[in-house]
Amino acid sequence: MIEVSHVSRLFGNFRAVDDISFSIPTGEIVGLLGPNGAGKTTTMRMITGYLEPSAGTIKIDGKNITDDIVAAKSKIGYMPESAPLYPEMIVYDYLCYIAEMQGQPLEKVAKLAEECGLKEVMHKNIGDLSRGNRQRVGLAHALMSDPEILILDEPTGGLDPNQASDVRNLIKEIGKTRTVIISTHILSEVEMMCSRVIIISKGKKAADNSTSELKEQYGHKASVLLTAGACSEAELIASLQNIDCVSSISKCVGEQIESDKNAISIAINLNSDSKEIRPEIAKIILEKGWNLYELSMKKNSLEDIFHEITTEGSKK
Repeated sequence: MIEVSHVSRLFGNFRAVDDISFSIPTGEIVGLLGPNGAGKTTTMRMITGYLEPSAGTIKIDGKNITDDIVAAKSKIGYMPESAPLYPEMIVYDYLCYIAEMQGQPLEKVAKLAEECGLKEVMHKNIGDLSRGNRQRVGLAHALMSDPEILILDEPTGGLDPNQASDVRNLIKEIGKTRTVIISTHILSEVEMMCSRVIIISKGKKAADNSTSELKEQYGHKASVLLTAGACSEAELIASLQNIDCVSSISKCVGEQIESDKNAISIAINLNSDSKEIRPEIAKIILEKGWNLYELSMKKNSLEDIFHEITTEGSKK
């Protein structure tokens, strides 16, 4: 459905997007991620036809977007981070206005009100709605022409947890029949909504994998957080550093243990997450007669993987 081939975009001498290629088939929800200024918003604007690539081609349903921009745009629904709504208009009137502007039958308004959960607020002014409901109005706007592709920029930004959950569920339902691209900084949401992640860093594509493949490739790192007492830091480290699969041990700041003001907190970094070593650590601590206050394992999250990929000096 979407084919991006060797696309670049320059603003003067600044190369915001640098030779990016990827394709997205119908019915896939893809997370487009990157640090601020990485080029992801520019990429989305080129896909929607708002910006023209400086080099490369973008095809929508097999057709070059620059050959027939009107036909390409008709297949795309786009909701920017702050949906451009008219706050003084009533929701019903606004959606009727959008339907007329896009040549859609007014019957679509009632259908979208049902689909986007707006039935209870159709009589209200948009400016009086909660941010969550304004996002729903923005989604209804983006869906008015029955687009085959939906592009959403920070769709849950600024929403409370309940509102964000409702919008996520709505997007997942929409994604069953459409191609959806989501740009967001909330990486936990990417794991919940997206089957695939494209990461852009400094204008270049840094990763393009399913979330499970990313975790398989980069999520091998793990650490054990340990807080113990009645021992010295040197004794604690010496007793654990020869355990199989321990790569390094470092001191970390833990919460103060009221019963032991001198408790030591350390992070035990592992070279593999496949081995469960907490029972072995606990046995050593107890055999030494020391106090064990905390023992937990932390594996690489998508946030850790994102940081590794996009931080200067990482492998990817």
